[in-house]
Amino acid sequence: MAEVVTPSGIPVAPVYGPGVLPEGAHEALGQPGQFPFTRGVQPTMYRGRLWTMRQYAGFGTAAETNARFKLLLEAGQTGLSVAFDLPTQMGIDSDSPRAMGEVGRVGVAIDTVEDMHALLADLPLDRISTSMTINATAATLLAMYIVVAEERGMPRAALSGTIQNDILKEYVARGTYVYPVEPSLALIAETFRFCAEEVPQWNPISISGYHMREAGATAVQEVAFTFANALAYVQAAVDAGLAVDAFAPRLSFFFACHNDLFEEVAKFRAARRLWARLMRDRFGANDASCRMRFHTQTGGVTLTAQQPLNNVVRVAVQTLAATLGGTQSLHTNGYDEALALPTAAAATLALRTQQIVGYESGVAQTVDPLAGSYYVESLTSELEARAVDLLAKVEALGGAAKAIEAGFMQEEIGQSAYAYQLGVESGKTVVVGVNKFGDGAPPPVIPTPDYTQLEVEQRARVAAVKTARDAATVAAALQTLESAVRAGGTPLMPLVIDAVRARASVGEISDTMERVWGKYR
Repeated sequence: MAEVVTPSGIPVAPVYGPGVLPEGAHEALGQPGQFPFTRGVQPTMYRGRLWTMRQYAGFGTAAETNARFKLLLEAGQTGLSVAFDLPTQMGIDSDSPRAMGEVGRVGVAIDTVEDMHALLADLPLDRISTSMTINATAATLLAMYIVVAEERGMPRAALSGTIQNDILKEYVARGTYVYPVEPSLALIAETFRFCAEEVPQWNPISISGYHMREAGATAVQEVAFTFANALAYVQAAVDAGLAVDAFAPRLSFFFACHNDLFEEVAKFRAARRLWARLMRDRFGANDASCRMRFHTQTGGVTLTAQQPLNNVVRVAVQTLAATLGGTQSLHTNGYDEALALPTAAAATLALRTQQIVGYESGVAQTVDPLAGSYYVESLTSELEARAVDLLAKVEALGGAAKAIEAGFMQEEIGQSAYAYQLGVESGKTVVVGVNKFGDGAPPPVIPTPDYTQLEVEQRARVAAVKTARDAATVAAALQTLESAVRAGGTPLMPLVIDAVRARASVGEISDTMERVWGKYR
């Protein structure tokens, strides 16, 4: 019989029984809501409340995205998730020559707090949580969210949500970095401090394995490299003088979910257990700081342009894996996302997939329903052991920052991506509709917006704000911010908020910091 392995290369036996479980497996399992949280971070999990259904959306202009948010909320979505365009993510204003051809193409263009007002118009910010996939400019976008709430009469303490704010994985897999590593880590530690003191319901970071998985990482690499980065953030915050239990309960994580149902379930369970052990053993953290809360998104790279309706089934399988694995919130991809930004119909169907699983499948009726499966428990233990071994290799290089500088993570992920592609091209790895059961039909054509006109209109909006604002007030706010960045040791978030309130743009604030810190190269 030919050897069968999971996508992470873990051998799969034909049948599993009691003898496969390692010694101490029952003790490691524990109870839901109790250390080491293998079975979930809450005692009742979905019996108490379903996961947050948080569909990711961002379309060209703030007004268009606001309309999509309202559509999804009316359809039953329970949280917002914002996709920003590349210029916004990289601290470049829409009126910059560097933004030409990219404005609004992969998300919403946000240049000033007036755009943020339009994005969030009529949305109950004190009753829904908002996740923002933003990294290098995360502090600025958080400041804009706070100023919008302030100008609508809402206190900061009432706001809940998440900024991704995970710059290390940008150096590894995604590329939307601006500043060098050390000042970036210092700015992240500053957001930890600010949120703990001023916005206590806000998650100041979403440490992300998702983008590394999209780049080709295996499930084992996703867990190990995510935790290597997470340990670097925790250490940076502790080194900055923060008590671990003052900020760690608000740390959140972001993982992908792919098609191998059982490996994905085991991955989430293993990750919870490993993170709990790392936090207790290394930092002496309390139980609240050891609970690994995470958001999941179904796998973008698993979607196919050929026979795109097949993606509905893939997303359903991944939804089952994420919920059986105990996710706290979930985005399900539209079936047409291999072709274009999701249409309204595809986005609604993706949300309905979550709702059917949540309300009709029985998944939510009991906690950790796959616990005790010989196969799942064996996979959970093996995934954890392999992640520990890989994490040790990162730490032998001096930790995440040094491993990134040496190209270790990038090389490991590149090799995995190459091996996967070889499997697809040889037919060993089956992708239905692509290398097996194809019908030869060309992918459908999905209409796309007129991005050229969109860019013209967005540039005009930026110009209008810059004309109407008090130039002296903006200049003074930016100069105060630059002086504080140069001096070091001064809390920066209040100064960023002052600059946003004065109508300074994302690009102007980013350039102010870049003049002092320089660029990462």
